[in-house]
Amino acid sequence: MLKRIVNFFDTKTLTSKPLVVDANTYGINPASMSKDAIKVVRTLQKAGYEAYIVGGSVRDLLLGIHPKDFDVATDAQPAEVKSLFRRSRIIGRRFQIVHVQLSRELIEVTTFRSNEQSNGTTVASRSTQMQQNESGMLTRDNVFGSINEDAQRRDLTVNALYYNPTDNTIHDFTNGLEDIQNRIIRMIGVPDARYREDPVRILRVIRFTAKLGFKIEPSTAKPIAKLANNLSHVSPPRLFDETLKLFMSGKGSVTLSLLRNYSVFGALIPQADRLMNNGKSNAKQLIEQAFINTDLRISSNQRVTPAFIYAALLWPEVERLSNQLQEKGNSATYALSKAASEAISRQIVITAIPKRFTIPMREIWDLQLQLPRRGGQRAKRLLEHSRFRAAYDFILLREQAGEDLNGMGEWWTQYQESDEEQKQAMSDAAGKISGKKRPRRNSRKKKVIED
Repeated sequence: MLKRIVNFFDTKTLTSKPLVVDANTYGINPASMSKDAIKVVRTLQKAGYEAYIVGGSVRDLLLGIHPKDFDVATDAQPAEVKSLFRRSRIIGRRFQIVHVQLSRELIEVTTFRSNEQSNGTTVASRSTQMQQNESGMLTRDNVFGSINEDAQRRDLTVNALYYNPTDNTIHDFTNGLEDIQNRIIRMIGVPDARYREDPVRILRVIRFTAKLGFKIEPSTAKPIAKLANNLSHVSPPRLFDETLKLFMSGKGSVTLSLLRNYSVFGALIPQADRLMNNGKSNAKQLIEQAFINTDLRISSNQRVTPAFIYAALLWPEVERLSNQLQEKGNSATYALSKAASEAISRQIVITAIPKRFTIPMREIWDLQLQLPRRGGQRAKRLLEHSRFRAAYDFILLREQAGEDLNGMGEWWTQYQESDEEQKQAMSDAAGKISGKKRPRRNSRKKKVIED
């Protein structure tokens, strides 16, 4: 159902005329920028359009951080942008953007967006371009406008800075330069309405707060806990992608703390949040340690995978469900498999974890049962398993979180460092300890019934 769009914008964070500053003041010049992004801007300007490098790249350069991506904003509409660049394509329905490929770098080009009162046009006549659902969330936003209006449509003041390489100036419509100087994350406009418009903005506030080490401005922070459940209106695939940005940014520990402090974590991973809060298991220690380890790996340029972090997030619930099933007489293998299916099924309706990650998650969990059984040739076979390393790291994680696994992590560490003769001796010794002969089943012979 279409709703009349309310005025989302607070004039305290907006100025009709931008503050225009010489970028040299901040040590920024065209050489600081992507050559391809500058080519895109200059091509658009040469064709008679306004064009700027915008957003995170400008923010990061002001903070002395090397940007990973460079985005361009322009008053040229998507079809007009596409006509200027041979290797380009229009993508998106909710927000139409143009991907331009000049060399190896992909430049994302967006058209200036309007607010709800642009050019005096009524909402009714533009309803096919701007739509909201019952909760106030924008489901389509392709109404185009001026650079001033585009600044109003952006989420955070620190992301609403426009750089013109032609005259080397920065254009600031929302006091973003001041907020960067004061290390503040501030929502543009009325935060309550902006979060309803797109609940993912809640996650962006938290992500940039963690990434930049800033503080959330009070009025920006106030509605977050109240509106966290609006994240249920976001599609599971999009929400999964957003969790990866949160969890695998290299600032996962700080992010987890912020998510929990603002009551957002339960809207993303409710099974983990519940067990972290009840204090009856080591879920809190395990999940916090998982984020610490992931951050360390990222800082060391080591490989990280969503499968491992999600395996850690859901493991406490998998273990709880598995224990319940075993108490009812089910085997450990069956109980773990059933528990894994249940925990994953509950989670994927919130964040759509792809099978390419749920399969290795299950393998990591399955190996938690197999790694203790290391006698004979089992240890050698387990070492050759494609998921051994992740499962071994998971054992170490469990021990770091305070779980007593009878020195299993140390045993496997030594085993990997040993030569073949030592490995065999270790396996033989492990077999003698854990491989005690089980009592043989009584094979009852059928009684012969004599006539």
